[in-house]
Amino acid sequence: MTTPLLEIDGVSKRFGGFLALNRVTLHVMPGERFGLIGPNGSGKTTLINCISGSLPADGGRIVFDGREITGLPAHRRTRLGIVRSFQIPKPFSSMTVLQNLEIPLEYAAHERADVADADAMEILRAIGLQSKAHLRPAGLTQIEMRKLELARAMAARPKLLISDEAMAGLSSAEVDDILAILFRLNERGITIIMIEHIMRAVMRFSERIVVLDAGERIAEGPPEEIVRNPDVERAYLGE
Repeated sequence: MTTPLLEIDGVSKRFGGFLALNRVTLHVMPGERFGLIGPNGSGKTTLINCISGSLPADGGRIVFDGREITGLPAHRRTRLGIVRSFQIPKPFSSMTVLQNLEIPLEYAAHERADVADADAMEILRAIGLQSKAHLRPAGLTQIEMRKLELARAMAARPKLLISDEAMAGLSSAEVDDILAILFRLNERGITIIMIEHIMRAVMRFSERIVVLDAGERIAEGPPEEIVRNPDVERAYLGE
Protein backbone atom coordinates (compact mmCIF):
# COMPACT_ATOMS: atom_id res chain seq x y z
CA MET A 1 0.00 0.00 0.00
CA THR A 2 1.33 3.44 -0.98
CA THR A 3 2.24 5.74 1.91
CA PRO A 4 0.69 9.23 1.87
CA LEU A 5 3.00 12.08 0.91
CA LEU A 6 1.27 14.38 3.41
CA GLU A 7 -0.53 13.35 6.60
CA ILE A 8 -2.49 15.81 8.74
CA ASP A 9 -3.42 14.14 12.04
CA GLY A 10 -5.77 15.99 14.40
CA VAL A 11 -4.40 19.46 13.67
CA SER A 12 -5.93 22.29 15.70
CA LYS A 13 -5.32 26.04 15.70
CA ARG A 14 -6.69 28.77 17.97
CA PHE A 15 -6.58 32.53 17.71
CA GLY A 16 -7.40 33.64 21.24
CA GLY A 17 -10.82 32.21 21.99
CA PHE A 18 -11.56 31.41 18.34
CA LEU A 19 -11.03 27.80 17.23
CA ALA A 20 -9.99 28.10 13.58
CA LEU A 21 -9.16 24.39 13.12
CA ASN A 22 -10.69 21.63 15.22
CA ARG A 23 -8.68 18.40 15.05
CA VAL A 24 -8.56 18.27 11.25
CA THR A 25 -7.34 14.97 9.80
CA LEU A 26 -6.65 14.29 6.13
CA HIS A 27 -4.00 12.84 3.83
CA VAL A 28 -2.68 13.51 0.33
CA MET A 29 -1.20 10.72 -1.80
CA PRO A 30 1.92 11.03 -3.99
CA GLY A 31 1.05 12.48 -7.39
CA GLU A 32 -2.53 13.27 -6.37
CA ARG A 33 -4.58 16.23 -7.59
CA PHE A 34 -6.25 17.21 -4.32
CA GLY A 35 -8.89 19.90 -3.82
CA LEU A 36 -9.45 21.79 -0.57
CA ILE A 37 -12.62 23.86 -0.53
CA GLY A 38 -15.01 25.54 1.89
CA PRO A 39 -16.87 28.81 2.41
CA ASN A 40 -15.05 31.94 3.58
CA GLY A 41 -13.84 31.49 7.15
CA SER A 42 -13.88 27.70 6.94
CA GLY A 43 -10.21 27.31 7.91
CA LYS A 44 -8.64 26.58 4.50
CA THR A 45 -5.98 29.28 4.69
CA THR A 46 -5.21 28.51 8.33
CA LEU A 47 -4.68 24.84 7.47
CA ILE A 48 -2.42 25.71 4.53
CA ASN A 49 -0.45 28.08 6.76
CA CYS A 50 0.04 25.24 9.25
CA ILE A 51 1.18 22.88 6.47
CA SER A 52 3.62 25.38 4.97
CA GLY A 53 4.94 26.51 8.36
CA SER A 54 3.66 30.08 8.25
CA LEU A 55 1.69 29.31 11.42
CA PRO A 56 2.47 26.80 14.18
CA ALA A 57 -0.21 24.22 14.88
CA ASP A 58 -1.52 24.21 18.46
CA GLY A 59 -2.22 20.48 18.40
CA GLY A 60 -1.86 17.42 16.22
CA ARG A 61 0.87 16.20 13.87
CA ILE A 62 1.97 16.95 10.32
CA VAL A 63 4.01 14.32 8.49
CA PHE A 64 5.55 14.93 5.07
CA ASP A 65 7.28 12.28 2.98
CA GLY A 66 7.58 10.03 6.02
CA ARG A 67 9.05 12.72 8.31
CA GLU A 68 7.27 14.63 11.06
CA ILE A 69 7.53 18.34 10.30
CA THR A 70 5.12 19.74 12.92
CA GLY A 71 7.79 21.87 14.57
CA LEU A 72 9.91 22.74 11.53
CA PRO A 73 10.16 26.38 10.34
CA ALA A 74 8.84 27.32 6.91
CA HIS A 75 12.22 27.52 5.16
CA ARG A 76 13.07 23.95 6.25
CA ARG A 77 9.76 22.70 4.85
CA THR A 78 10.50 24.43 1.55
CA ARG A 79 13.78 22.58 1.28
CA LEU A 80 11.97 19.31 1.96
CA GLY A 81 9.69 20.03 -1.02
CA ILE A 82 6.59 21.90 0.24
CA VAL A 83 6.06 24.98 -1.91
CA ARG A 84 3.15 27.41 -1.98
CA SER A 85 1.98 29.86 -4.62
CA PHE A 86 -0.04 32.87 -3.49
CA GLN A 87 -3.19 34.53 -4.82
CA ILE A 88 -1.49 37.93 -4.89
CA PRO A 89 1.92 37.53 -6.57
CA LYS A 90 4.76 39.38 -4.88
CA PRO A 91 7.79 39.01 -7.16
CA PHE A 92 10.99 40.98 -6.69
CA SER A 93 10.04 44.10 -8.66
CA SER A 94 13.62 45.26 -9.24
CA MET A 95 14.59 41.93 -10.86
CA THR A 96 13.72 40.49 -14.24
CA VAL A 97 11.35 37.56 -14.65
CA LEU A 98 14.36 35.28 -15.17
CA GLN A 99 16.14 36.56 -12.07
CA ASN A 100 12.98 35.99 -10.01
CA LEU A 101 13.33 32.28 -10.75
CA GLU A 102 17.06 32.11 -10.12
CA ILE A 103 16.61 33.05 -6.44
CA PRO A 104 14.52 29.97 -5.46
CA LEU A 105 16.59 27.75 -7.76
CA GLU A 106 19.79 28.72 -5.96
CA TYR A 107 18.24 28.64 -2.47
CA ALA A 108 15.75 25.78 -2.36
CA ALA A 109 17.20 23.58 -5.09
CA HIS A 110 20.86 24.32 -4.23
CA GLU A 111 21.74 25.05 -7.86
CA ARG A 112 24.81 27.00 -9.02
CA ALA A 113 24.13 30.32 -10.73
CA ASP A 114 25.08 29.04 -14.20
CA VAL A 115 22.85 25.97 -13.83
CA ALA A 116 20.05 28.06 -12.33
CA ASP A 117 20.00 30.36 -15.37
CA ALA A 118 19.47 27.48 -17.81
CA ASP A 119 16.90 25.78 -15.60
CA ALA A 120 15.01 29.05 -15.11
CA MET A 121 14.65 29.39 -18.87
CA GLU A 122 13.41 25.80 -19.09
CA ILE A 123 10.71 26.55 -16.50
CA LEU A 124 9.70 29.73 -18.33
CA ARG A 125 9.36 27.78 -21.58
CA ALA A 126 7.22 25.15 -19.84
CA ILE A 127 4.92 27.79 -18.44
CA GLY A 128 4.78 30.01 -21.54
CA LEU A 129 6.77 33.01 -20.31
CA GLN A 130 10.05 32.57 -22.17
CA SER A 131 9.48 35.72 -24.24
CA LYS A 132 9.15 37.76 -21.04
CA ALA A 133 12.36 36.49 -19.43
CA HIS A 134 14.17 39.83 -19.47
CA LEU A 135 11.22 42.03 -18.54
CA ARG A 136 10.53 43.24 -15.03
CA PRO A 137 7.27 42.09 -13.42
CA ALA A 138 5.70 45.53 -13.86
CA GLY A 139 5.57 44.81 -17.60
CA LEU A 140 3.44 41.67 -17.20
CA THR A 141 -0.32 41.26 -17.53
CA GLN A 142 -2.40 39.80 -14.69
CA ILE A 143 -2.41 36.30 -16.19
CA GLU A 144 1.35 36.52 -16.80
CA MET A 145 1.86 37.53 -13.17
CA ARG A 146 -0.04 34.40 -12.08
CA LYS A 147 2.14 32.32 -14.38
CA LEU A 148 5.25 33.92 -12.89
CA GLU A 149 4.01 33.02 -9.40
CA LEU A 150 3.62 29.38 -10.48
CA ALA A 151 7.03 29.49 -12.17
CA ARG A 152 8.65 30.79 -8.98
CA ALA A 153 7.02 27.96 -7.05
CA MET A 154 8.29 25.47 -9.64
CA ALA A 155 11.81 26.83 -9.31
CA ALA A 156 11.89 25.59 -5.71
CA ARG A 157 11.62 22.02 -7.07
CA PRO A 158 8.50 21.02 -5.09
CA LYS A 159 7.29 17.55 -4.30
CA LEU A 160 4.06 19.19 -3.10
CA LEU A 161 2.74 22.39 -4.70
CA ILE A 162 -0.01 24.25 -2.82
CA SER A 163 -1.87 26.38 -5.36
CA ASP A 164 -3.68 29.03 -3.31
CA GLU A 165 -6.40 30.82 -5.33
CA ALA A 166 -4.21 30.91 -8.45
CA MET A 167 -7.24 31.67 -10.66
CA ALA A 168 -9.05 34.34 -8.63
CA GLY A 169 -10.20 37.23 -10.79
CA LEU A 170 -9.24 35.62 -14.10
CA SER A 171 -11.45 35.24 -17.15
CA SER A 172 -12.83 31.83 -18.15
CA ALA A 173 -10.16 31.44 -20.85
CA GLU A 174 -7.41 32.46 -18.42
CA VAL A 175 -8.70 29.94 -15.85
CA ASP A 176 -8.39 27.23 -18.51
CA ASP A 177 -4.83 28.42 -19.23
CA ILE A 178 -3.78 28.08 -15.58
CA LEU A 179 -5.56 24.72 -15.31
CA ALA A 180 -3.59 23.43 -18.30
CA ILE A 181 -0.34 24.45 -16.60
CA LEU A 182 -1.32 22.72 -13.35
CA PHE A 183 -2.24 19.54 -15.23
CA ARG A 184 1.18 19.59 -16.95
CA LEU A 185 2.98 20.07 -13.65
CA ASN A 186 1.05 17.17 -12.14
CA GLU A 187 1.97 14.98 -15.13
CA ARG A 188 5.62 15.66 -14.22
CA GLY A 189 4.99 13.96 -10.87
CA ILE A 190 4.25 16.97 -8.68
CA THR A 191 1.52 16.48 -6.09
CA ILE A 192 -0.85 19.46 -6.08
CA ILE A 193 -3.26 20.79 -3.47
CA MET A 194 -5.66 23.27 -5.05
CA ILE A 195 -7.46 25.82 -2.86
CA GLU A 196 -9.98 27.56 -5.07
CA HIS A 197 -13.38 29.28 -5.03
CA ILE A 198 -13.96 28.70 -8.75
CA MET A 199 -15.91 25.48 -8.51
CA ARG A 200 -15.68 24.67 -12.23
CA ALA A 201 -11.91 24.66 -11.93
CA VAL A 202 -11.57 22.67 -8.71
CA MET A 203 -14.14 20.07 -9.78
CA ARG A 204 -12.40 19.56 -13.12
CA PHE A 205 -8.91 19.39 -11.66
CA SER A 206 -9.30 17.39 -8.45
CA GLU A 207 -9.30 13.63 -8.13
CA ARG A 208 -10.42 13.94 -4.50
CA ILE A 209 -11.80 16.86 -2.50
CA VAL A 210 -11.96 17.66 1.21
CA VAL A 211 -14.48 20.27 2.38
CA LEU A 212 -13.93 22.35 5.50
CA ASP A 213 -16.57 24.34 7.36
CA ALA A 214 -16.06 26.26 10.60
CA GLY A 215 -12.66 24.61 11.09
CA GLU A 216 -13.88 21.04 10.68
CA ARG A 217 -13.79 18.50 7.84
CA ILE A 218 -17.40 17.93 6.77
CA ALA A 219 -16.96 15.93 3.56
CA GLU A 220 -14.40 14.01 1.50
CA GLY A 221 -14.66 12.23 -1.83
CA PRO A 222 -14.46 12.52 -5.60
CA PRO A 223 -15.96 15.65 -7.21
CA GLU A 224 -19.14 13.88 -8.35
CA GLU A 225 -19.94 12.92 -4.75
CA ILE A 226 -19.03 16.29 -3.28
CA VAL A 227 -21.45 18.21 -5.53
CA ARG A 228 -24.32 15.98 -4.33
CA ASN A 229 -23.43 16.10 -0.63
CA PRO A 230 -26.18 17.84 1.40
CA ASP A 231 -23.70 18.92 4.11
CA VAL A 232 -21.61 20.72 1.49
CA GLU A 233 -24.71 22.39 0.05
CA ARG A 234 -25.71 23.61 3.53
CA ALA A 235 -22.19 24.91 4.22
CA TYR A 236 -22.20 27.02 1.05
CA LEU A 237 -25.86 28.00 0.81
CA GLY A 238 -27.21 27.73 4.36
CA GLU A 239 -30.31 25.84 5.46
